[in-house]
Amino acid sequence: MNPELAALAQRVKGFMPHNEGLALYRAAAEAASQGPLVEIGSYCGKSAVYLGAAAAASGGVLFTIDHHRGSEEMQAGWEHHDAELVDPQTGRMDSLPILRQTLIDAGLEETVVAIVGDSVTIAAHWPSAALVFIDGGHGEAPAHADYEAWAPKVMPGGLLAIHDVFPDPADGGRPPYEIWLRALDDGFIGFAAEGSLRVLRKPVSGPASL
Repeated sequence: MNPELAALAQRVKGFMPHNEGLALYRAAAEAASQGPLVEIGSYCGKSAVYLGAAAAASGGVLFTIDHHRGSEEMQAGWEHHDAELVDPQTGRMDSLPILRQTLIDAGLEETVVAIVGDSVTIAAHWPSAALVFIDGGHGEAPAHADYEAWAPKVMPGGLLAIHDVFPDPADGGRPPYEIWLRALDDGFIGFAAEGSLRVLRKPVSGPASL
């Protein structure tokens, strides 16, 4: 990965450790020449730099999707709330301006397309993707909804990446782990793992052709 982009990614607000980000970059580099990359959960653009760098190197494109109002765990009073991201006029979370600045700083505005909206709604009108990275809301309902909406969009032979997969409940919430298990049950095949990041490949034929 470009050292300057790697350094920038580490400075951006977010929850992606660098070793996991590099693993995500490698997965994206594997898939980027085969079709578009899709990220669910942009936040401030940390993982979009890793994914976008891989897309740029392959002449590909990343679509990063988020409503930018913050997931449940980012709201006031919750563990991951960041008061700096509250819009003073509306009193609501708004990470979109930070994402835009991240893409400018990274020189990735031509490669990374930010889509503002509900991921399930967007998925209903989406054709397919070479890689889908699920890192949106970690509550039970949003995590399972993202999986159900986007796992079928992974093209045969493509990759599905899931963040914050913690087999031990003491380490983190259960929904990302649960959807990882669902992916395995649906026929996805383990491709790579680094920290809490899991990457699976969709077989060319068989059960995971959902």
